[in-house]
Amino acid sequence: MPSFAPFRAWRYAPGIDLAAVTAPPYDVLSRADVARHKLQHPNNIVRLDVPPVNQAGYVAAAKNLGLWKKNGTLVRDDQPTLTLYRRHFVDSATGLDRTVIGVIGALEVRDEGSGGVLPHERVTPKASTDRLDLTRATQANLSAVWGLSLANGLTHVLDAIWKSITTKSDQPQPIVFVADEVKHEVLPVTQPNDIALVVALVSAHDVLIADGHHRYGVARLYRDEVRLAAEPSAAKNPAEATLAFVGELVENQLTVDAIHRLYDDVSVDDLLAALGRNFELSPGPAPAPELLAEMDRLGRLILVTPAGQTTWLTPRRGAFDKVRSLDSVWLEHSLANLTHVVSYQHGYQEIIKALPCHEAAILIRPTTVTEIRRTATQGLLMPPKSTFFTPKLQTGMVIRSLDD
Repeated sequence: MPSFAPFRAWRYAPGIDLAAVTAPPYDVLSRADVARHKLQHPNNIVRLDVPPVNQAGYVAAAKNLGLWKKNGTLVRDDQPTLTLYRRHFVDSATGLDRTVIGVIGALEVRDEGSGGVLPHERVTPKASTDRLDLTRATQANLSAVWGLSLANGLTHVLDAIWKSITTKSDQPQPIVFVADEVKHEVLPVTQPNDIALVVALVSAHDVLIADGHHRYGVARLYRDEVRLAAEPSAAKNPAEATLAFVGELVENQLTVDAIHRLYDDVSVDDLLAALGRNFELSPGPAPAPELLAEMDRLGRLILVTPAGQTTWLTPRRGAFDKVRSLDSVWLEHSLANLTHVVSYQHGYQEIIKALPCHEAAILIRPTTVTEIRRTATQGLLMPPKSTFFTPKLQTGMVIRSLDD
């Protein structure tokens, strides 16, 4: 099982508005998003976590980090801590108010295939140089991996600790801020008994990577570099772990959206011919956001062209008896022998906006939490981009140093 531990976190100093200085993860930010966050505050986290992708950018990020530590923009915990992190939001699928909770700490970096920290989907080829060079320059974990623990009752334990801390006047109180229509609450955990309880529970069970497969892979590369450079007698290095947010793998703690497919270098006719072997094809309605709910109700997928023509894809009886009941698997299986290029986009409005630049899109249904758990417990992998966990974690609430 992977170890999970507290650490002496760097945090923005009291009085600095976290809504102004935090940001979503680097891999969901456009250039316009980065520019907007820079304008929000001169010390926004994107100046560290999303620098220009070149050596000068990494050096500038490292200089900024060092300056912020010296001038008091960032302050360090006096002792190793964990951090409870709650998000309150309206579920876009159900319209219901949701509250989810997890804990931020240092998750052990384990070798691929050694168990304990489990991937849930294959990753798309992606250069790791940027994140690795940034880690080398800053010697810090800036953006957390999102993990899902198989520890039953973790949510209950975290809720109980939250209540225990917040009802005591001599304990730290949550820092509350709103970003992207999500209410975020951050609460350091300083009491040794509370820390020990959480550490023991998380460390006793597997953790599934929900979001941040590449970040975890870069942490492994960086750890290996540090091991090679270390003296044989050196103490255990911080690179043996990485910054992680861990929540419980249960339905009421997760909102999973679909990541839809965009197709290129293939004609719509060829797509439909290949799909028709496993799906019944029938005319669909005009594109509209309501299609997503209709797909769920009918058990279908739908193909959309840039001209707005739609085709229902209804699985043929028996066509997928020997493959997993997962939309992304069905498509991969059906198009395996067809030359094409696939890319990915979450969100209905986003896919419709992107569609004119592509040959066609196929809207798929969200992966269920039941299927995610089965993936973890059976050691399976989904196709790339099978899940989109939301709302995203904010980056910048906690920074973990790797140089001491």
